[in-house]
Amino acid sequence: MAVAHADYRERVPKRKNTYPSWRSRLAQRAVHAGWAWVQRTGSVTAAHPGRFRFGALGTGTRLAFPLGTVFGEPWIHVGAHCIIGEQVTLTAGLMPDLDLGPEPILRIGDGVVLGRGSHVIADTTVTIGSDCYFGPYVYVTSTNHSYDDPHQPIGKQWPRMDPVEIGSGCWIGTGAVILPGARIGRNVVVAAGAVVRGAVPDHAVVAGAPARVVRRWTPDEGWQPPLRTPAPVPVPEGVTPGQLRALSKLDDEAGAASAGRLAEPAAES
Repeated sequence: MAVAHADYRERVPKRKNTYPSWRSRLAQRAVHAGWAWVQRTGSVTAAHPGRFRFGALGTGTRLAFPLGTVFGEPWIHVGAHCIIGEQVTLTAGLMPDLDLGPEPILRIGDGVVLGRGSHVIADTTVTIGSDCYFGPYVYVTSTNHSYDDPHQPIGKQWPRMDPVEIGSGCWIGTGAVILPGARIGRNVVVAAGAVVRGAVPDHAVVAGAPARVVRRWTPDEGWQPPLRTPAPVPVPEGVTPGQLRALSKLDDEAGAASAGRLAEPAAES
C-alpha cells in the first residue's frame, strides 16, 4: 500500500519583505559597521584603559569588548601581547572596593590568550604563566564553597581559599574547570571539560572529572602512551601565502587525478 507524502508547500507562508532589498542591505551594513566601531572603541588597552586602573597592563594587550565582570583591577597584573576575549571575567578579591594589600592577587604572563566567556576568579592568588592558551568558557577559581555546618545555607558559609598556579605554555580546553589548590606544570594539556584539582606534572595531558593524567612525556621514555599520529610539520620560514595557495591547488589536482584513476577500473567492469 503506497504511503502518501505530506505536501507542505501550501502551508508554509512565503517570506514577505517589508523594505526593499537595498534598504535591508544598507541597514545591515550600517549595523555591522557600527558594532565594529563599538568593539574597537570599547576595548581596553594600556593606551586606552577607560575607567579601569590595572596594576599592570602590558604593551599590545587588549581586552575585547564587551567585557565580562572586572573588579579589583589594581591587584590584577596582565603581561604584554595578551588577548582577552569577549565576556571574560577577571576579578581580584571577594568583592569590589576591598584593600587587598601591596602585592598583586591575579598575575597573567605575556602572550596569554583567554577565550570568550572565560572566568578567572582570584579571591586569593592566581598565577598564569606566559604563552598559555585558554579555550572559551574556561573557569579558574581560587575559592570554593564550604558546607561544614549542616544547619547553615552553603552560600552563607565562609568559603575555602587555596592559591592556583598554571605553568607557562599550557593549553586549557573549552569548558575546563581549574579548582582551588591546583598546581599545573609547564606545557600541560587540559582536555575540554576536565575538572582539575591538585598537582599536575610538566608535559602531561589530563582529562576527566576529576582530571587524571592520560599521557605524559619524560626525557627517558618520551610520550607514554606513544602518540598515535606524527607531529605536524610547521610551514618553513620564507614561504609566502601565494606559494601555499599554489601548493593547495596542486594537492587538489592530484586528488582529483587519483580519484579518476580509481574510477576507471569500476567503469570498465
